[in-house]
Amino acid sequence: QAQLMESGGGSVQSGGSLRLSCAHSGIARLLVNNYCMGWFRQAPGKERELVASIGDDGTITYGDSVKGRFIISQDKGKMKLDLQMNDLKPEDTAMYYCVRALSCTTLSYGYWGRGTQVTVSS
Repeated sequence: QAQLMESGGGSVQSGGSLRLSCAHSGIARLLVNNYCMGWFRQAPGKERELVASIGDDGTITYGDSVKGRFIISQDKGKMKLDLQMNDLKPEDTAMYYCVRALSCTTLSYGYWGRGTQVTVSS
């Protein structure tokens, strides 16, 4: 059973930075190099949106609203996924979720963490 746990959320002023981390476990040994991981976010009253994903071949995708500001990275040996968020804006305020799936095309249908809140004040 997959388990994902996010950390690093908090409150920051506009222009500040935060680093989110996700520790995950429970993946079959045969699949240890064949999965996609990413971050979604959802603000109250808004649609869920993909923030960033990283595939098993290292291909990275960013949502348009975070390109140039956020950086996704992972350490497969430590089963850890990070999201460095720079130049944060109030519109980045949301619950951020770590997600893992066998494929990036089906990432939203994968395993989800419980989320960590990010609040950016102006």
